[in-house]
Amino acid sequence: MSAWFGSFIIVWMIILISLFAIGGFFMFRKFLKAMPKQDGMSELDWQDYYIEKTRQMWTEDTMELLNELVTPVPKLFRDVARRSIAAKIGKLALEEGAEKITKDLVIKGYILATPARDHKFLVAHLKMKQIDFSPYKQHLKIHVE
Repeated sequence: MSAWFGSFIIVWMIILISLFAIGGFFMFRKFLKAMPKQDGMSELDWQDYYIEKTRQMWTEDTMELLNELVTPVPKLFRDVARRSIAAKIGKLALEEGAEKITKDLVIKGYILATPARDHKFLVAHLKMKQIDFSPYKQHLKIHVE
């Protein structure tokens, strides 16, 4: 066996182990979300519950805004992100006793459901659409001027 071939095999093994580790990490996260909590329902069950309870409360405008806000998410993960954000928005709507999902609830739910690194995109998008985001500054985890 040549030195080149041996090096190739070692590099290939490192790549495979890395890919398996990354895949395993995401599978384990999904597994943890599917595990029932003390109340008997998992995070995924609660997401489905909130989405189903508020399905009729969504309007075309609010659904369009949600779809616009999840555009920076890679296409492979976009549906999962949309569902988790929609569930958070649904939870807020039920807690507030809203009759329909408003832009205010969509923006607030997006802020609460996403990490701080996504808030820069939100602020830029709201500025582009000329939507006042000053009521949400206390929820944002970034400095906004």
